[in-house]
Amino acid sequence: MKYRSDKYGNQISLLGYGCMRFTRKGTSIDYEKAEREVMEAFRSGVNYFDTAYIYPGSEELMGRIFENNRIRDKVYIATKLPQYLMKSIADVEKTFAKELERLRTDYIDYYLMHMFTDISEWEHLCDIGIKEWIEDKKASGKIRNIGFSYHGNTEMFSKVLNAYDWDFCQIQYNYFDENSQAGRKGLEEAESRHIPVIIMEPLRGGKLVNVPEKAKKVFAESGKGWSAAQWGLRWLFAQSGVTCVLSGMNSLEMIRDNVAAASEAEAGDFSKADLEVIDNVKKILRENEKVGCTGCRYCMPCPKGVDIPANFFYYNLMYIEGKTSTRFKFAQNVGIQKNPGFASLCVGCGKCEKHCPQHINIREKLKEADKDLRPLPYKAGMAIARKFMLRKKD
Repeated sequence: MKYRSDKYGNQISLLGYGCMRFTRKGTSIDYEKAEREVMEAFRSGVNYFDTAYIYPGSEELMGRIFENNRIRDKVYIATKLPQYLMKSIADVEKTFAKELERLRTDYIDYYLMHMFTDISEWEHLCDIGIKEWIEDKKASGKIRNIGFSYHGNTEMFSKVLNAYDWDFCQIQYNYFDENSQAGRKGLEEAESRHIPVIIMEPLRGGKLVNVPEKAKKVFAESGKGWSAAQWGLRWLFAQSGVTCVLSGMNSLEMIRDNVAAASEAEAGDFSKADLEVIDNVKKILRENEKVGCTGCRYCMPCPKGVDIPANFFYYNLMYIEGKTSTRFKFAQNVGIQKNPGFASLCVGCGKCEKHCPQHINIREKLKEADKDLRPLPYKAGMAIARKFMLRKKD
């Protein structure tokens, strides 16, 4: 297993364990199976385990496994505060205490503000006293590192990153989503500030493992002998700004395959030929795209606040992953931002089209995207979700 340093020199395994996708028996996690998998990863050198307050049964499971196997002091636990539910510091304190209880520990190694999409969410936490609370918990040793996980756009990521002296952050990033959400630009900005970056969704929930046969053929013809999963992980491992890559592993085979990649990869070891393989696979995955948008963002900023790349990214994704799941992702990552950038804000000025290297008819495509992403029932549902999620900021 390879390791990379955090902000304070602690050695974190290049491969981390994402503790959200354990196999379930009915409504409960299969403890025996999960324990075998967690301990296989631990014995293989994995020392970073990521869970969250809202992952059903996950914190309790991890606490039990770590205690029963007496390895709490040999691992790093990362868990998350559901900041979108917090109305007061009393809520924060109660939630944190519950997490310590579930995890059977008296400190958290890496504590995250969960799922930021907008700077206003951090500002709300500041209004209720989160900075003082964090300082108290760090001084007492109950929190060792403070960070945030992120699902908004690149510009907002920069604002959140610069709003506090963060010890680390966590972003969704993979070779297919290179220029969406925080993206490569956000990764490089964090690296320039010496802020460790934890990667989530490195394989898009398995979508970059179960690739089309044409893509599998491209991988095979490279002669590398790597699995589709290893290609996705190694693309990330090759980037020096990546500290740890989380994988939601739920089989021994998956763990061994991922560990093999994390035991060999080095920053900078992806060759030009390797990058060409990834580019060819991306072209195959995008064959069903509706808009030829590359996410370059030359069209931005829109004077009316439309997030053009985000609308096109999720419009394309609908025809790769399916409409229902993509509409949910669009609502989660775009729709609940304070200023969501819906395509309906477009007034047809055409400024964006003058700067588009792909010469896309942006105004017309935005209408198509909005119609597909937000049919009437979803508009209503999104409005209700926004009212709930943003009520604290009113």
